[in-house]
Amino acid sequence: MITSLQNTAIKNIVKLSKSKERKEQQLFVIEGARELSLAIKSGYAIVAVYVCSELFAKTDYPDVLDTIFEDNIFYISPAVFEKIAYRENSDGVVALAKPKSHTLSDLKLSKNPFVIVLEAVEKPGNLGAILRTADAAAVDAVIVCDPQTDLYNPNVIRSSVGGLFTVQMAVCSSEEVLIWLNKNEINSYAAELQAAEFYQNIDFRTPSAIVLGTEADGLTGFWLKNAKTRIKIPMCGKVDSLNVSVSTAVLTFEAMRQRGF
Repeated sequence: MITSLQNTAIKNIVKLSKSKERKEQQLFVIEGARELSLAIKSGYAIVAVYVCSELFAKTDYPDVLDTIFEDNIFYISPAVFEKIAYRENSDGVVALAKPKSHTLSDLKLSKNPFVIVLEAVEKPGNLGAILRTADAAAVDAVIVCDPQTDLYNPNVIRSSVGGLFTVQMAVCSSEEVLIWLNKNEINSYAAELQAAEFYQNIDFRTPSAIVLGTEADGLTGFWLKNAKTRIKIPMCGKVDSLNVSVSTAVLTFEAMRQRGF
């Protein structure tokens, strides 16, 4: 039982809240039994699991520890768990895991792929919400171009409710993904406020990729110039744009509707 807040391992978990530490140590933190179970099913290497028995007794995923090597499970006091927990109402599990490779060559596509491309996504909460949409719609992949946030940011894991572990992802430059889309004969549709074509008029039944930029600046000229078509969502109010995660959901589920899902 670890009870000291000054324990070296506990202090290191706190350090891993910083992107620099995650990259240097090649470790990241998973909080929650559900998220841990999804990571295990997706083949992530789990290095250590820290369990607060009092909280874990209430979990809906009591079997999550069954596949963890016993020597890699450490029990901690409620006070120690509070120090390392990132969210409220947690179920008493925090794990350390090794990140995966996220290259375009890692992606496995269906015969008629649908892909979400995000340029310079900067808010972890938005990325997490988009991953939830991607999981719900069973999209082939989410590709992040020139990211401004770390995939393994705790807020990404929390807001995606584990979608980070269930959705195929790649990280690369915009130039690399454009070459990859063309090679795989996937049509790209750039979401842009001033675009002439309404999204509901687009035929998403063929291999397709929707491309979205930041809320502040939208897509760069690279995608506006190189995408097959520029599309927009009708805006009837006084605010000029939707949240990027909401826009992604609107476009994605229109594609799923057309495809008969």
